[in-house]
Amino acid sequence: MSVIRLAIIGCGGITLQNHLPGLALVPEARLVALCDTNAEVLERARAQTGVTIVSTSFEEIVRRDDVDAVIIATPNFTHAAIALAVIAAGKHVLCEKPIALNHAEARAMAEAAARAGICHMTAFTYRFVPAMRYLGHLIRRGDLGQPYHYRSCRLQDWGARPLGWRQVKKLAGTGELGDMLSHRINFAHHLVGPISRLVANTKILVHERGGQPSDLDDWVAILAEFANGASGVLESSKLASGRNESWRSLDYVEINGAEGSFVFITGQWDQLQYGRVGGAGLATIPVPREFWTWPGSPRNPDEGDPLVTFRYDQVFEFIDAIRSRRPCVPDFHEGAAVQQVMDAAVQSAALRQWVDLPA
Repeated sequence: MSVIRLAIIGCGGITLQNHLPGLALVPEARLVALCDTNAEVLERARAQTGVTIVSTSFEEIVRRDDVDAVIIATPNFTHAAIALAVIAAGKHVLCEKPIALNHAEARAMAEAAARAGICHMTAFTYRFVPAMRYLGHLIRRGDLGQPYHYRSCRLQDWGARPLGWRQVKKLAGTGELGDMLSHRINFAHHLVGPISRLVANTKILVHERGGQPSDLDDWVAILAEFANGASGVLESSKLASGRNESWRSLDYVEINGAEGSFVFITGQWDQLQYGRVGGAGLATIPVPREFWTWPGSPRNPDEGDPLVTFRYDQVFEFIDAIRSRRPCVPDFHEGAAVQQVMDAAVQSAALRQWVDLPA
């Protein structure tokens, strides 16, 4: 396929910040249709893009013959129904995370996509940070040795500001667990491997936002054991006062292994910290320029804010996988694996006990 014709379902902030700039960098992609249930949001996106095919019905968009692929950027509770409709129509699909409200839904999506033979992608955007990509390369090369410990910490200061549908359980499923910790669970799978058991806790510390109830967690922590014997500690909060937010706040990952240790910080996109076993401490190592962009991406890493523009490589990977007839990275299977851990964390917090995950 020389040109991939795309529709975007859900035209809110993520679409405007990540997906549209990404599409603009890929000459083989053409945005042909937009969909949003909010007519005002839809009109704003139409005016910004110039796209003439717009609808408030995802069913109408999905069955169009002039749409080859779909990006889903809607509230979490709609993901499964829309994705399954896209897959049934034989179209490729990129879905925001978490891809479903529970593991059963996520697994059904992954299995349906595999049967259909279409490209499917989960928007774990932080996998495209250059330093994370280089860290994965070094670990696969053996520089870490046997993994001992994984820890991640994501701290933001969102205060009591309103979060819209993200503060409503029936619409979002989970709060900080799905919003931010899901990325770091995916990091753990990517760098260390599957989690075998965990114990978790969540807290709702702000019960009202924007005059409306907030019934979802704004803090979560997981203590985990990996199938390979490594330990894991993962924490994420929206209420770390003074920490700022987005890429200006702390997003920290440390891995200790038999041969050495690595530290990844999203804000330090072009460097890692590394120390050898028995050494005097950690030293900074640069990320080689070949890792600054996704393989084949036309993006110029010297243009724009590098803490923003790495996100645009996600759309390139989606389009390139479709044109190359290969699997996307990361796919729905990775999204389902993360959802399984999230379900176990919710169960553990409710029961206040350890939960085993299937092998």
